[in-house]
Amino acid sequence: MYKMLQRTVMRFMRPSRARMSAASAQLELSKYKYHKLETSIPTTATLTADEAREMYMNMAIIRRMETQASNMYKEKVIRGFCHLYSGQEAICVGLKAAMQPQDSVITAYRAHGWTYVMGVSVEGVLSELTGRKTGCAGGKGGSMHTYAPNFYGGNGIVGAQVPLGGGIAFAHKYNEDNGVCIALYGDGAANQGQVFETYNIAALWKLPCIFICENNQYGMGTSIDRSSASTDYYTRGDYIPGIFVDGMDVVSVREAGKFALEYCRSGNGPLVMEMKTYRYFGHSMSDPGTSYRTREEVQEVRKSRDPLLLLKSKAVDNGLLTEEEITSMDKEARKVVETAQQAARAAPEPDLEECYTHVLTSDYEVRGADQSIIVSQSARH
Repeated sequence: MYKMLQRTVMRFMRPSRARMSAASAQLELSKYKYHKLETSIPTTATLTADEAREMYMNMAIIRRMETQASNMYKEKVIRGFCHLYSGQEAICVGLKAAMQPQDSVITAYRAHGWTYVMGVSVEGVLSELTGRKTGCAGGKGGSMHTYAPNFYGGNGIVGAQVPLGGGIAFAHKYNEDNGVCIALYGDGAANQGQVFETYNIAALWKLPCIFICENNQYGMGTSIDRSSASTDYYTRGDYIPGIFVDGMDVVSVREAGKFALEYCRSGNGPLVMEMKTYRYFGHSMSDPGTSYRTREEVQEVRKSRDPLLLLKSKAVDNGLLTEEEITSMDKEARKVVETAQQAARAAPEPDLEECYTHVLTSDYEVRGADQSIIVSQSARH
């Protein structure tokens, strides 16, 4: 049943030949701001009906998936930490639309949307959240530690994914595979010392890395105005060029992603980007999200700046999609997620023996070290 629904979703994303010649439109992009950049992103971009359909469907599935995750957490089907991406969908969907197959991504613990766009099915995400064998990490990673090809997590330590992203970018350069690493972190992690240390080495070595601050305007219970002396996160790289992007506008995110990826791919070194966005839920499921902001503020963003509504408005107004197509995609997203959550609930948990798999126990060597001081793992025990 799940595979049948997946095929139905793909029909929305890959329409018939007759529909592939559908209209395209030239759209005005949200205003960008720049730091130490001589070139700029065009102020308009072409969007086809097929592209609008695919991006809307992806965002609708992520939104529905996160709502389902919230419900399953309240039922105690999902345990531990759980950080939801609702409101921020335009960032992962827009950037993925700009990426090439050799590019890689590493992000923080608010990772479900990225896990999905990087190739894991909804069932694979929800199964991982519920600790099932069919999860993308075999049920051993949970909400914060999800992985896929060219996707290095889901990382639980605040800001630690940034130096790891620098290492991935170094690997791209060393292997000469023409890939770029996108390393994402939140505004709360933006003040971490390891972030600035990574900026430094990335600039020195001209690493192909895009450092992206997903500025959802609140850390763990604290607004950016109370936590950051400078809230212009796109300028934080100082000697590294930066770009400010409206992270609620999926087309503007896509175009900024194309520009940034080409900039880094061309050997210019790193870029720092700030994507201003908004999270609808609290920092995590233990945070109601209302002690440091009002419910009215959240509802106002939902009404005026929601990523799905913004794309819907542009697509319908420009004749790319109809209201009926939007409604149909919303229904299809609901079916896909409903089927996936049923499968996740029914899947078995990992066997107890899995506690002892994927753990390094064999001897190892450190290249370049004095052989006399190398101690094997087995000798230690």
